[in-house]
Amino acid sequence: MLDIAVIATVFGLIFVGELPDKTAVAGLVLGTRFPWRWAFTGIAAAFATHVVIAVTAGSLLTLLPRRLLEAIVAALFLLGAVLIWREGLADDEDEAAGPDETDDDQSDGAGFWRVATLGYGVIFVAEWGDLTQILTANLAAKYHDPLSVGIGAVLGLWAVGLLAILGGKTLLRVLPLKWITRVAAVVMVALGIYSVVNAIRG
Repeated sequence: MLDIAVIATVFGLIFVGELPDKTAVAGLVLGTRFPWRWAFTGIAAAFATHVVIAVTAGSLLTLLPRRLLEAIVAALFLLGAVLIWREGLADDEDEAAGPDETDDDQSDGAGFWRVATLGYGVIFVAEWGDLTQILTANLAAKYHDPLSVGIGAVLGLWAVGLLAILGGKTLLRVLPLKWITRVAAVVMVALGIYSVVNAIRG
């Protein structure tokens, strides 16, 4: 049975974790070059594929003894906090360097399948070992509810992908990237500490 609280929690964590990611930037670029529906179809399919992989990996972690599982979960949350904090620092440097020039050609003569395949390929390759993939596996292990975690993660990733394609520049004017990354890192540190306490208590 689906757990709405788990879906909402996972959605929030994955959403803030993916916002500063380079795949969001890739979505923005694809959205400026091709019809957004075509680009989003490929991106959405790639995100769904990675969530299935991550949830499966997280479910396998639940076979470990509880104390060891909590220790691994804590380590992954803390690693995720470090990675997202560093991502924010890198993005601050990119912003200081100035905006990149982009090609404004809307279609480049490409058809639906070519654009969707391009979107799928870019995201599928870029997401391997990514923060949100690690976080999704971690949450699947923590909550023992792969379906709810999977739905929350997919919706979070799709929301970021769609925002990136339709209005990434506008969103970043409202929510500075450095603050998004700071909040996400603090939340993950808190979850990591919680898991450390659980590991000690057994």
